[in-house]
Parts: sequence; structure tokens; C-alpha cells
Amino acid sequence: MNARSPLCQPLSAVPAGPARARALVAPAELEELVRDPAVRLLEVGCAGLPAFEQGHIAGAGYLDTRELEAPPLFNKVGDAALLRVLLAHGIRHDTTVVVYSRNPLAAARAAHLMLYAGVGDVRMLDGALAAWSAAGLALVAGAPAVAAPARAFGAPFPGRPDYLTDMAQARALLARSDAALVSIRTWSEYSGATSGYSYIDARGEIPGALWGHAGHEGDVNSMSHFQHADGRMLDGAAIEALWRAGGIRRSAHNAFYCGTGWRASLAFFYAWLMGWERISVYDGGWYEWSADPANPVAINAAEKAPPRCGTPVPSGPVPSARRP
Repeated sequence: MNARSPLCQPLSAVPAGPARARALVAPAELEELVRDPAVRLLEVGCAGLPAFEQGHIAGAGYLDTRELEAPPLFNKVGDAALLRVLLAHGIRHDTTVVVYSRNPLAAARAAHLMLYAGVGDVRMLDGALAAWSAAGLALVAGAPAVAAPARAFGAPFPGRPDYLTDMAQARALLARSDAALVSIRTWSEYSGATSGYSYIDARGEIPGALWGHAGHEGDVNSMSHFQHADGRMLDGAAIEALWRAGGIRRSAHNAFYCGTGWRASLAFFYAWLMGWERISVYDGGWYEWSADPANPVAINAAEKAPPRCGTPVPSGPVPSARRP
């Protein structure tokens, strides 16, 4: 195995907490990182290959989220299938992987599943592709870079099964005093005013779930409560204060969920960056929960959302919703 440069010291080899901040990469840092041939750079998207071919970061491969999740509920594919996808993209447990996307939720979805798989060094471009372009850095046109497939993962798979929660486990967490389901949905979704999705009819919430915030009302792609206006992550202390005000404690096991996993994956990744250890994504989310008539549903009626600790909710045009 080739010796790694200091830039590519595996994150698994350094302590959790502040050291994980290196996993959120600024454009200038990414420009330096991609010069190392040991780094696997991937743009992640959903049916986004045509846009990728028109312009992407040089050296990037392309990973479609349809390789990672499957209908009808858009849950993670089986472990054997996930392993095949990672190996096909040249990813082992010790590969340094940097993901970015046009919609930051797509990269977060991939990053979470790679961490679940046991990839020890997963990083993400802060602010998505827009941050790269805003920094004046160039894009190139053409086909994705193709890595040589990896022969074996090189470690037990999945390496962190505790990072994923299924519906039975979600039900069990609700009965525990040291755990919480955390809804990463808009207030209108959490309160039951809307389902948030064109393909989900049911409105309401999982009884007992805590509201973990999300973003612009009516936009299931928005995570503006966690980000600066340009899409970069807020300081971790601000996010932690937001959650603490809603009863979400670092010491508890927090299983994040949304409609089908994308927003929850970004919340998970931010919590992981902040050094929260007992975290997971309830993959099925509201889509899976509401589809089972045996599951109770709550309507958290209220006139308006609670304040965001003095931080104004950004306003502006609402992009068209897609599937996260």
C-alpha cells in the first residue's frame, strides 16, 4: 500500500470530536487534496450524470444515489449490494473518500452510508459544488474518472452497523429514557400541516419524536437552519444550542430521520463532525413509518414554530421539491 501524505492521515486514526472537523473540506483544501492519487473524489447525484458531464471537479468519479437506495421506500440497499457498489468505485475501509454534490443532501446520503459501511476516512465539501465555483475554481467537462475496482473491503462489513436504525429499533428507542428519535423536517411537516412530499399522503409525526429542525418551509432540499446563507455549515456550538433548546441531548442515543433519509443524513454528518458518538439514521423515516397502519401517528398542533434561539429563519424563493 502506498504511503499516505499528511493530508490523508485517516480520520479513524485520530480522536473523535474536533479532529473530525477535517472531514468538512473547504474548496482550497479540496484543491490540494485531489492532487493526491490516494484520494477518491466522487460527485454524488440522483440522475445527474448529464449535468456532471457538462462540468465537474477534475478527477471526480460519479456516484448515483440510485446505487445506494432502492424503491419503493428508498431505504438503503442490502449490505451485499452496498459492498458491491463501494468496491466497484474502488473504495476499501482505508480509502480516503471525498464526496461533493450539487445538492449537499446527496453527498451526505453517501457519506453516512460509507461511515456505516466502515470507511474510516470520509470527507465532504462544505457548501457543495456552489462553494467550489464561488471560490473561482474551475470545472471540467467530460466523463467520470473511473477507479480500479477494489478486490476486497479489507475489514468487517458493515463496520458501524450502529449508525443505521431500522423500524423495529426505532420503536424500541421510543421506550428508552436515554434515546430519542429526532425529526429533521420542517415545522409544517412536524406539526402535521403537510406531509412535505408529493408522493407521501400521510401527515403527522412519530409520537414522542423531538423536532430537530430542517430548513425553508416547503423545500425538502433545504437545511438552512444548520447552514450559512451560502450553504456552509454553521458553527457546531450554534447547532448544539439549537438542539439543546429542543431537548436533544448529546449524551442520548439520537436517531435522526426525515422523509426518506437525505436530510437526516446531513444532520447525522454534522453531529458526527461535532463528536456526537451515539447517533444513527432511521433510514425509513416518515415514509416507512406512516406506511405501516400498526404505527401510531401524532399531530403536533401549534400556531407557529418555536424560535431558533434568536437566529432568524432565512427567507427567499423556495426551489421545487425533490425526493430527499
